[in-house]
Amino acid sequence: MIGIFSAGIARIPHLGQLLPEGVARLASYRRVPASVSAIAVWGHRPSGHKAVAVARRRGMPVWRLEDGFIRSLGLGVAGSPPYSIVVDQAGIYYDAAQPSTLEYLIQDQAGNALLYPQASEAMETITRLDLSKYNQAPPYCGVVPDGEVVLIVDQTFGDKAVTHGGAGPEDFIRMLETALEENPDATIWVKVHPDVLHGKKAGYLAEAARKAAERHPRVTLLTCNASPYSLLQYVSRVYVVTSQYGFEALMAGKNVTCFGLPWYAGWGLTEDRHPQASSLSLRRGRATLPDLFAAAYLRYSRYLDPQSGKAGTLNDLLMWLGMARDHCRARQGTLVAPGLSMWKRTILSPFLQTPDNQLRFSPSLKGATAGVVWGIKGEQQWQNAGYDAALPVWRMEDGFLRSAGLGSHLHPPLSLVLDKCGIYYDATRPSDLETLLNRGALTGSQHERAAALRRRLLAARLSKYNLGAAFSRPPAAAGKRLLLVPGQVEDDASILTGTVGICSNSALLRTVRERNPDAYILYKPHPDVLAGNRKGAIAAQDVARWANEMVLDADIIHCIRAADEVHTLTSLAGFEALMHGKPVTCYGIPFYAGWGLTQDEYPCSRRTRKITLDELVYQALIRYPSYIHPATGKPITAEAAATYLEMLPRGEMFIAKRKFSSAINAYKKIKMLIKVKLNYNAAQHL
Repeated sequence: MIGIFSAGIARIPHLGQLLPEGVARLASYRRVPASVSAIAVWGHRPSGHKAVAVARRRGMPVWRLEDGFIRSLGLGVAGSPPYSIVVDQAGIYYDAAQPSTLEYLIQDQAGNALLYPQASEAMETITRLDLSKYNQAPPYCGVVPDGEVVLIVDQTFGDKAVTHGGAGPEDFIRMLETALEENPDATIWVKVHPDVLHGKKAGYLAEAARKAAERHPRVTLLTCNASPYSLLQYVSRVYVVTSQYGFEALMAGKNVTCFGLPWYAGWGLTEDRHPQASSLSLRRGRATLPDLFAAAYLRYSRYLDPQSGKAGTLNDLLMWLGMARDHCRARQGTLVAPGLSMWKRTILSPFLQTPDNQLRFSPSLKGATAGVVWGIKGEQQWQNAGYDAALPVWRMEDGFLRSAGLGSHLHPPLSLVLDKCGIYYDATRPSDLETLLNRGALTGSQHERAAALRRRLLAARLSKYNLGAAFSRPPAAAGKRLLLVPGQVEDDASILTGTVGICSNSALLRTVRERNPDAYILYKPHPDVLAGNRKGAIAAQDVARWANEMVLDADIIHCIRAADEVHTLTSLAGFEALMHGKPVTCYGIPFYAGWGLTQDEYPCSRRTRKITLDELVYQALIRYPSYIHPATGKPITAEAAATYLEMLPRGEMFIAKRKFSSAINAYKKIKMLIKVKLNYNAAQHL
């Protein structure tokens, strides 16, 4: 059991998951319980001195805690809780005066070598996704000068990493002067710390950099908030005192010069200018970059999975941070979404609102950055209303893993897509999804992630709506090719903008029969049509003429598994069938057609690549949609969304055939609206 006096440490969310040894809250006026085997304090903060004294008197070890190297989405000074911490039983990593647990771990190169493949993959992910300790900063979008650029990194005044790294204010001034002298022809960027930009703390170099800029026009004080690797791509050399930015620069392959004694100095990877650097190097020895990363990020740090609040891994945190950061960046500014129903406002709010933007549903466009509409119909209403044509219009629609029940019955969506170019079902123009698929191949880890998600969806039989009963191959189909023809909503925008010649369920079914006279054809009407909510029913005599069987309440995944082929206009069932390894023939131009995976009636000249199934899965299910947890209102990954759907009971298929079915339908919708509205209000207060 670990004893804690600090109220601040005790307030860390999910502390018990980060300290599975067990936590006991201590007070100065109470005896320390016998079950407590160590006392934890936060780094070298003065507030922990009394706790250290208590531990020393009782002969108990002191564990020093600190934020991890990949900490959170936002700044700690702005209230963002940590998703990782480090626990040091020997010292603390930034105190160069004595060895730390991290130092011993780096020296254990045999133990690190076992983690080299994992370390290499994680470093690639961090640099590619542009992740850091804090992840609220946007990419650098300022002027990039011609020629060489050198970066000098400031820190917050009084930072313990500075004082315990053997440095002080004079070392920052010396660093600036040295950089100017050693790089006479280079542009000098002086980077301000994020906490200083946020107005919470002061730095060391602001005034000196301003004076230097007056003498040397090539000196620029970077007062913009910019993510680390978006800056480092323009830089050839980095000067630091003890900043963690120096290690991030090493991961980016940059030359790093240290004027203090940070944890990554003294191993032969940096150029060390501190007077005690030689003696520190003798104590530490030599190590490689994978040694430092494996020890610091994989062995020394402890992580939370932000989605579950349980103990997690570095990969869990990296995947979530990349997704959550991109989610926030895509919604920056002031967003206006006028003319929406109460239901649409309720379900769109958690998908659009972020801590840093503004969202309005009023018709006023004053100060707006973009307008948000629901699909193509919303875009037409926007245009008809005469709103500013110069204002960007973003379209939202349901995602492909949506709910356990129909949207037309007001089951809230687990996923939506936000498309700034077009929308995935509109084949008349590009969409963000089409651009992603055209752009290029995935990394190895992205391929593996997509394949793992696809296998999971297949094992759990997950689909868009996740409703309906079991179904198996009919005995009458023995010895025949079984073709599944999924019906669609005929006035749906995906039919209006995604078809060319055949535009109705009856025309599709007739065409499939004419081309496959000996096949066993299974026709499945769309659930919204069965529920009486949308248009698309085929006359019974026509179904009997062209299909061998019509299934009403069957689960679409069961039908796909029973089929040999799927023939569709633009139905999402075609995409789901591809994931189940079924041949798919498209009589329209859905988002998954034209990439070499389907038999296509009509080409799409904009789709220029042949892609793999897992590329399609990655972009359509992982990259393109946003997933929001209904209980917390926070972004989650596609994998967490699958977990949520796996735990839900299968939705019940509603078939409109009784006298009062429309009244029952209306009652269900009102009941669901009230439930979702209450859940959303509760999530806002979490």
